[in-house]
Amino acid sequence: MAAGRKMRVAILISGRGSNMVALLEAARDPAYPAEIALVLSNRPDAAGLARAAEAGIPTQIIDHTAYPDRASFDAALDAELRAASVELVCLAGFMRILTPGFVAGWAGRMLNIHPSLLPLFKGTHTHRQALDAGVRLHGCTVHFVVPELDAGPIVAQAAIPVRQGDDPDSLADRVIVQERRLYPAVLALVAGARARLEGDRVVIAEPAPEGVLFSL
Repeated sequence: MAAGRKMRVAILISGRGSNMVALLEAARDPAYPAEIALVLSNRPDAAGLARAAEAGIPTQIIDHTAYPDRASFDAALDAELRAASVELVCLAGFMRILTPGFVAGWAGRMLNIHPSLLPLFKGTHTHRQALDAGVRLHGCTVHFVVPELDAGPIVAQAAIPVRQGDDPDSLADRVIVQERRLYPAVLALVAGARARLEGDRVVIAEPAPEGVLFSL
């Protein structure tokens, strides 16, 4: 990527887009190495679409219910991303399981944020899983997407202590604060070529900020 040119990023959402908002806010900084070129949702009623439009970001809807199968939906999604000259995809509450073919087409160019310290607590209801397991640390992970759900090389994690008396809602409230901090930081690293894939591991070119656990 040419010096000074920003990486073109698409954010995929299915709902209110809380992490999307954090990425949009970060990208407003002229020094930020990524520009949000598109916000796309598989749900026409996704509240995040209006928030993106208010921020002046192009939006697109590809309603998954209009397609007979996952492969045809993913083909339409892929075509829209490429038409917008997208270079990197950020999943932010995108509630669709992507086909292996789509994931392969964007290998090394698609990030996801997951509300647990992977590889612990994959799937859904991660805060309940953490409480049931009795762990003392919980948090969130940004990773490159691979065909296996909630797997893939870890770029960075942020951790919080689990407190006495926590319930899934209180944990979720504290984890989302870390998600909104972590995802923009990771996108800046990847878009700025300061985090790179080497095989199945991520190499970070600088020390981590306090409280952020980079995978080294």
